[in-house]
Amino acid sequence: MCEKVMSEKMTNITPETRIMMMRSDDSRKGYRRQVLAALAVSLGPFAAGLSKGYLSPAIASMQESKMHDSFTVTDQQASWIASLSLLGALIGCIFGGMAMRLGRRRVLLAIALPHTVAWLATALSTSVDMVSITSFCGGMIVCCITMITQVYITEIAVPEIRGCLSSVLKILSQIGILISFSLGAYLNWHQLALVVAAAPVLLFVALLFVPETPSSLLLRGKEEQAAESLQWLRGPDADIRQELATIRTNILASKQFNDGKAGKLKVLLSKRLTRPVLITCGLMFFQRFTGAHVFNFYAVPMFKKTFRMMNPHGGAIATSVVQLLASCLSGMLIDNVGRLPLLMISGVMMSIALAGFGSYAYYEDVFRNSTDLTHVEPGSYDWIPLLCVLTFTIAFSLGISPISSLLIGELFPLEYRSTGSALATSFSHLCGFVNVKTAADFQDHIGLYGLFWLYAGISVLCLLFVVLFVPETKGREIDEMDPKYVESLCINR
Repeated sequence: MCEKVMSEKMTNITPETRIMMMRSDDSRKGYRRQVLAALAVSLGPFAAGLSKGYLSPAIASMQESKMHDSFTVTDQQASWIASLSLLGALIGCIFGGMAMRLGRRRVLLAIALPHTVAWLATALSTSVDMVSITSFCGGMIVCCITMITQVYITEIAVPEIRGCLSSVLKILSQIGILISFSLGAYLNWHQLALVVAAAPVLLFVALLFVPETPSSLLLRGKEEQAAESLQWLRGPDADIRQELATIRTNILASKQFNDGKAGKLKVLLSKRLTRPVLITCGLMFFQRFTGAHVFNFYAVPMFKKTFRMMNPHGGAIATSVVQLLASCLSGMLIDNVGRLPLLMISGVMMSIALAGFGSYAYYEDVFRNSTDLTHVEPGSYDWIPLLCVLTFTIAFSLGISPISSLLIGELFPLEYRSTGSALATSFSHLCGFVNVKTAADFQDHIGLYGLFWLYAGISVLCLLFVVLFVPETKGREIDEMDPKYVESLCINR
């Protein structure tokens, strides 16, 4: 009798509950495998971070070193070297989105060693044009790596740790930036490029020991390999039958749903694609136009204009350290607090910090430089702009930086994930290119203080955008792993 009652109770359990029960039994073992896979692919963002951090000390080295270099770099040429990496990233998003359909891991393996070749070419460059070309090519590859690794993490991780594992990507990227900033104080741009060239080799080796994502394999009809991949990720003793069946059913239903659409245009205008595109592109716009890239590429020149005694390079390194610590804090909070609270806190803190930095720059430019301040101790107010920059860095790394990337993987349905990721990331790098290239022009017309007051206003708009349009995705299954996904397709018909 008891067995019959228990049997009836088990049959009444929903597929969603059954999957959660199966996961909870082996969660510890499954988490360990997922963490190992995440650490392996995080070597991609680590290499990308080394690349991003390279430009600031390298450009300074190119402009200051005259003994060993056969060419010199002007300020205008330096701005093109920096912005061409973003323009290359814009092109790389398109190719990365198309290539991602061949498999996430496969594409990462294919581009890892070419990334090393690009950096070796940078180290051996003998002209500004050659450095510019390698900067463009490196930007293409870096964009592919950062975009595909985010999708990889989204597809292998269970909801309970997806946000945390996604933050690992940002943490490793920040470590790469910090290493480049620190080594750049001692190495010239040739030597630093050789250091960066070694990182993609580590990525290539690590990828040999992790599987392709189950979703990508099932999407290409490789069911046996998908089962092996899911078993590896969830642990050797985990029961993956229900989860694998759910992913398979949802992918087939998604294909049938899209096949039933009348024409490509209707598919592209579907709410299932347009809504995630608008949300992620909106977040990417605010991420790029709140000054983060300007701080990254022009940190030392800006500190030179606002610091009187403090070492500008020391300020840049301090900013990078704080960015790393904030990324670690975000990783601990993102799955507990949720995405929306962190985004709102980020918007408020960025607005205050940017307004404060702009106000201090105005004070320096308009008041202090036109007043007799011989009685004021030099450097006594250097802590004010540094505090503003550090506050902005914490806010940016805590919220909008990791979460905007995470939402790209979480909001797009599987069948649109490659296209959607390419669109959102391309738009992000387009905004980054425009922002970096026009920052100097805005500064000439409205001053450094006007530029950062503009960024503060954009941060306020970012806060409003988050409150009105961005959904909370904490604990939510991605579409192909959601047992209720088929029902949602029927409703959307």
